[in-house]
Amino acid sequence: AGTVIRDDAGVTLENAGEEVLGSATKVVITKDSTLIVTDGSTQAAVDSRVSQLRNLVENTGEKSCRKTLNERISRLSGGIAILQVGAQTVIELKDKQLRIEDALNATKAAIEEGVVVGGGCSLLRLATKVDEIKEHLDNDEQKIGAEIFRRALSYPIRLIASNAGVNGNVVINQVLSNDDPGYGYNAAKNRYEDLITAGIMDPTKVVRCCLEHSASVAKTFLTSDAVVLDITEKRSLPRTISMPSPPITSIPDRRQRGLGPLRL
Repeated sequence: AGTVIRDDAGVTLENAGEEVLGSATKVVITKDSTLIVTDGSTQAAVDSRVSQLRNLVENTGEKSCRKTLNERISRLSGGIAILQVGAQTVIELKDKQLRIEDALNATKAAIEEGVVVGGGCSLLRLATKVDEIKEHLDNDEQKIGAEIFRRALSYPIRLIASNAGVNGNVVINQVLSNDDPGYGYNAAKNRYEDLITAGIMDPTKVVRCCLEHSASVAKTFLTSDAVVLDITEKRSLPRTISMPSPPITSIPDRRQRGLGPLRL
């Protein structure tokens, strides 16, 4: 149980000691947050609080409350790291910051739902399952939609291969020839290997959300009577205008102008 600091209770900040306020080895205060680093002497109390929060998470059905409780648990039980980013120019610094933010968000998503094989291989193997579903569809329109979806699933690995200067069809055939779900194409090293061992992975949540959002956008287009878009006018480069050369006129000599020879 904690101690309430109130004037009418006879406890103020002036006379509250270490047994009430506790101690810390380091405190970092900013305009947005406060970071308190303890000496580890109260680890038993922290573990007890973490257990209590985990019980609250299991008994809470609201998504927002679960998110807040999970964030509190991670701050109490996990480590905290400070990333300092430096660069030569402002443009390079912003690029690094965006990359770090993407990496952090991907890590959080991987913690929530796990990871799958990256490099577009998971989507490619998922595309092979579409043919089985297409056989049980009722009409041709649904089959055409399934075929479009199958091609879209194989496009990421095809694009990766194209950017690496490799034929996409060759890569797809080589990947599908191996039944190992972790087998894929490493474009950075231009070789086929176990992508999980190589560290090439995608968060499951990211892949799932991409598929769901893409399907939602496609559904919106199909159910729309018209779509409005901006057409960018292509402007051709101005042609180079060649200036006409001045006419060359001959300068008549003294005899042609009726003058006599020049005497020096």
